[in-house]
Amino acid sequence: MSPATIFQIHLVLGYVPWLFCFWTYFWPRLKAMDPVEAQRAIATLHSFRFFGLVLILPGFVGPDLPAGFATFAAYGDFATGLLAMAALLAIRIRPLFWSFVVAFNAVGATDILVDYYHGDQIGLPSLAGELGAAYAIPIIYVPLLMISHLAAFYLLAQGLRRPGLTETATMRGEARMR
Repeated sequence: MSPATIFQIHLVLGYVPWLFCFWTYFWPRLKAMDPVEAQRAIATLHSFRFFGLVLILPGFVGPDLPAGFATFAAYGDFATGLLAMAALLAIRIRPLFWSFVVAFNAVGATDILVDYYHGDQIGLPSLAGELGAAYAIPIIYVPLLMISHLAAFYLLAQGLRRPGLTETATMRGEARMR
């Protein structure tokens, strides 16, 4: 089996166990949580995205990993991680918190989709060995990130459908309507 085929299989199958795990363990808890706490949990996961900078670390990845792909992916992850950290720091200023939640999810999901597109354009599957130690990132880490972005967007949309939820009730974790 070619390295490109193995990489593509890994990319697709990386989503399967995370979907099982997310659907069974994480999703029921996130849905039951107060909306702020659910988004806070997702932001905490994404605050580790500074790790994507390893894609531009010489020696961690191969020298033939296309710089255009590596640089965009690294800084997209870094920006998402910083926005997620900003959301966590802004937790007490709710309008700012929600702005950062939307921002890190929009930037992060876009980053992943654009990275998939760039990876396809440069033929990343045949260059997968150039990812070096970073090979595990798109196989193990990225599927969880994308799934959690989708969950965050869903939860955000659900919150928009409940306009009567008061800020005080949200802060206490209660779903009291006006």
